[in-house]
Amino acid sequence: MACVPLRRRPARARLRLAAACLAAVLPAGLAACSGGGAPATAGAPGLGDRLFPAAGNGGYDVTHYGLDLSYDPGSGRLSGTAAVTATATQDLSRFTLDLAGMTVRATTVDGRTARTGRSGTELTVRPPDLLRRGAHFTATVTYDGVPRLLTDPDGSHEGWFRTDDGALALGEPVGSMAWFPGNDHPSDKAAFDLTMSVPAGLTVVSGGELAATVTSGGRTAFHWRSTAPMATYLATVGIGHYTVARSRTPAGIPLYTAVDPRSADPGTTAALARLPEILDWETGQFGPYPFGSAGAIVDHLPAGRVGYDLETQNRPFFPGDRDGPAVDVVTLVHELSHQWFGDSVTPRDWQDMWLNEGFATYTEWLWRLHDSGVPLATSAARAFADPTTWQFPPAAPPTAADVSAPPVYARGALVLYELHQALGDAAFGKLLRGWAAAHSHGNASTADFTAYCDRSTGRDLAPLFATWLYGTAKPARL
Repeated sequence: MACVPLRRRPARARLRLAAACLAAVLPAGLAACSGGGAPATAGAPGLGDRLFPAAGNGGYDVTHYGLDLSYDPGSGRLSGTAAVTATATQDLSRFTLDLAGMTVRATTVDGRTARTGRSGTELTVRPPDLLRRGAHFTATVTYDGVPRLLTDPDGSHEGWFRTDDGALALGEPVGSMAWFPGNDHPSDKAAFDLTMSVPAGLTVVSGGELAATVTSGGRTAFHWRSTAPMATYLATVGIGHYTVARSRTPAGIPLYTAVDPRSADPGTTAALARLPEILDWETGQFGPYPFGSAGAIVDHLPAGRVGYDLETQNRPFFPGDRDGPAVDVVTLVHELSHQWFGDSVTPRDWQDMWLNEGFATYTEWLWRLHDSGVPLATSAARAFADPTTWQFPPAAPPTAADVSAPPVYARGALVLYELHQALGDAAFGKLLRGWAAAHSHGNASTADFTAYCDRSTGRDLAPLFATWLYGTAKPARL
């Protein structure tokens, strides 16, 4: 059976077609039936994302992850359970979870033993009975092992980083599957409860709010809770020796920062001291802060292993092994702006990454104007003059290796600059706040954004988008 490419079809049609394609290549005994003679229906092992087609899984929508884990820094061994609570979006005789490595010891669905199979990074789960569309269920996976470090198409690393005093997990774009099974695609966001047990004396920091700490038998369990939905790539856990600081912004947002003492250089300390000021300024630009707390994580990793900062939800991560400060003010501004653009309003697909990075880059330009008086035109001219800005349109990275390339950042920011120039300060500010509110804690695509701009402004912005967002040639001038 020949299968038509999934990407051009609507989401539900893609999932139905993917299930049909999978059934066509499975042995007849597996494709024929499941529990009580009902026709077998398989959730697709991948959502057909243009850049990462194997990322995520079809047939269900996750609502909550319950991770109850234990880590031994000496051996690097992680063990525990992941309870994935979801709603079936189709009849399911089997479904898949993304999991790279690790050893699966047991799997249940609603407390009953389920059969499993492994193929690459896909963990196939066969519940004892057919899950009907609309059914709520919990798949619990008991697993252990030494988590992997993954290499991305652009050569960067993600997943589980061992440090000399613990570990750090980073997940963009698909690294979360290195340490817990899930639906590893930004389009499926869920609440999280993470409990991590470590040797007493170490600290565990994650997203959300710290709900409890319990020390017993020489170990301490930290329970972190994220009630706001979170994409799997934004989940993190840091384990090690940290200097922890708690405070509040002038507007009352709770702050929790965790800094490896070796990375607490004067520049980093000075930058983090401005976190309340930056958050209050960004709240004025973008609307109410979308989460229950904020902060930062600065960890000292093996040299050269992480060459990037990451907007992990609630508290961005910064590597502490750099020459010079681990955190500077402009980078802090960039990563904190992602709490609105990326973490709250999350891309529907990875090709929409400019909705994260273009917005965060333009926030840098707005901050430089606010903090240092650098005109927006100056920042835009620098980006315009850089030939790497024009390698491809910002919403059309040609390959997975280009998802974080310069056009996604700089040309994405130029789209917003041109909108700002066309609309003026008041209307553009209203557009930014309205966009953040319209898709708060949800997902959005490039098409959603352009439609929102036209609808909210009453303007025909198609010519602007044709040139700056979709055009393949560099415009003659700013």
